[in-house]
Amino acid sequence: MAAFTSIALHYTSTSSLQHLVPCLEGTHYHNSCWLRVRSHKSIGQRLYSHNIRGLKIQSAATKQAKSPAEEDWKIKREKLLEKRVRSVEGKEALRLQKENNFVILDVRPEAEFKEAHPPDAINVQIYRLIKEWTAWDIARRAAFAFFGIFAGTEENPEFIKIVESKLDKTAKIIVACSSGGTMKPSQNLPEGQQSRSLIAAYLLVLNGFTNVFYLEGGLSAWFKEGLPTISEE
Repeated sequence: MAAFTSIALHYTSTSSLQHLVPCLEGTHYHNSCWLRVRSHKSIGQRLYSHNIRGLKIQSAATKQAKSPAEEDWKIKREKLLEKRVRSVEGKEALRLQKENNFVILDVRPEAEFKEAHPPDAINVQIYRLIKEWTAWDIARRAAFAFFGIFAGTEENPEFIKIVESKLDKTAKIIVACSSGGTMKPSQNLPEGQQSRSLIAAYLLVLNGFTNVFYLEGGLSAWFKEGLPTISEE
């Protein structure tokens, strides 16, 4: 007989969905709510309870171990600073691309890349659309849907493998996403702000890439400055 699998989500005002919703970089929500999702699947396992940065999940399926991309931003920032990863502004990135064989690695979703990107940029998406329908994935979809986001994303497990197939580990790489993020401290952001490009840069240096930079202001600044852009649509 099919049994119900209950998944309860509790989101508090002191937590962020940043690790679940990478496209909402640096966004916080000031409300508290409970969500409950049920699936009609018989699962011969006992229930487990998970607390993921304020998102409390109770389900018959356990969450996978934390991946490097899900590490705390403080840990990632320290490693990036240790490896001397620094920012490059758009005009300088364009010059380095043309004169010094730098590669712009666009880590946005493929659809955004095709809409507009710098010439000769390489696209390897660090996050992809959620494809599976496990209890954990259902919980994540419910969290996305509650905040009006129905095309949820998940970490691309083949990100490094694909990058390694396209670029040598000594290649000079400028990682780019939409907003760029920053490691520079400020009054409001004493540890800077995480972004997809900085997460990607962290994964690259962890895996032996030695010349990694990130695009200051992201591609939104690139487009705003009117720098060369092409579209595949």
